[in-house]
Amino acid sequence: MEFISYKDTSVRLSGRWDTERFGAAVTTAPGGTIELAFCGTCAVLHFDTDWNEHPFPHLYLSVDNGAKLETPLNRYLRIECETSGAHFITVVLKGAMEQQHRWHQPLVGKLSFLGYEAEKSGTLPQDDRRVIEFIGDSITEGVLIDAFYNDERINQKNRPNQDDVTATYAYLSARALGLKPVIMGYGAVGITKGGCGSVPKVIEAYPYNFSGSFAQPQNPDIIVINHGANDRGAKEEDYLTGYWEFLELVRKRNPASKIVVLSAFCGAFHEALGEMVKRFNEQKGEAVTYIDSYGWIPEEPLHPLRDGHFEVARHLIPELKKLL
Repeated sequence: MEFISYKDTSVRLSGRWDTERFGAAVTTAPGGTIELAFCGTCAVLHFDTDWNEHPFPHLYLSVDNGAKLETPLNRYLRIECETSGAHFITVVLKGAMEQQHRWHQPLVGKLSFLGYEAEKSGTLPQDDRRVIEFIGDSITEGVLIDAFYNDERINQKNRPNQDDVTATYAYLSARALGLKPVIMGYGAVGITKGGCGSVPKVIEAYPYNFSGSFAQPQNPDIIVINHGANDRGAKEEDYLTGYWEFLELVRKRNPASKIVVLSAFCGAFHEALGEMVKRFNEQKGEAVTYIDSYGWIPEEPLHPLRDGHFEVARHLIPELKKLL
């Protein structure tokens, strides 16, 4: 067995990762994906769990595109295959506790991948999928997606590992359209306010993976912005002004992307937001698409359950298909 670095060509990372500063590939955004190819019957994945605290983030693992297995993060995760030869592993950051620090050091809610041990590295299959980026909050992150854990009476510490970004409207839509999803969703964050884990408001957070770590442009074909649920208590003027400025930032960083503004599912400022996008397009010569989602699902619970995310995706997929 030899140790193979996360920087090897047999490893592919998708999402918002820092690969330069820590001797590891580090992400705090649920949905971050590791793909690796190896040869042999066994692979041991190595993670840096220093500073992680209970409850650890949860991962989905699949081997050779088989069924997904959910597991808590551990320093070592061993995969045993019944047959020798070439194998393919996918690891997805399913969810993390949104209250843990995921922005400033020490990063308590991080996923930090060092590499893997195997007989030898393999060759990754080609991935030519176009990219879709979703920028949102805890709903985009998949928080409180299961009925039992959506009960506000349940202690916070019993909830976090039930979060599931892969069951959200974002992942469902991307998968249905054959697109590669990149997710930026952090609990309680909005246009006008920062949120859980010391994550700042979205205009301050978007250029970074986390504090001090600049995010590499994803060059997405489509960017979907869904912010407003956490801005319900803000003044409408502040929300619209902040959204306008955020659209300018998103366009500056992504000059060729198609931008979609998706209103908050709870209906916050949905009419005013549509009018603002119209003015933005007229003044900037833009073609930002506005999608009013109010009425797609009930206003309560604020965090949709799995079937609620499915319903949102059912409405959103045909709208996104028009842009492809």
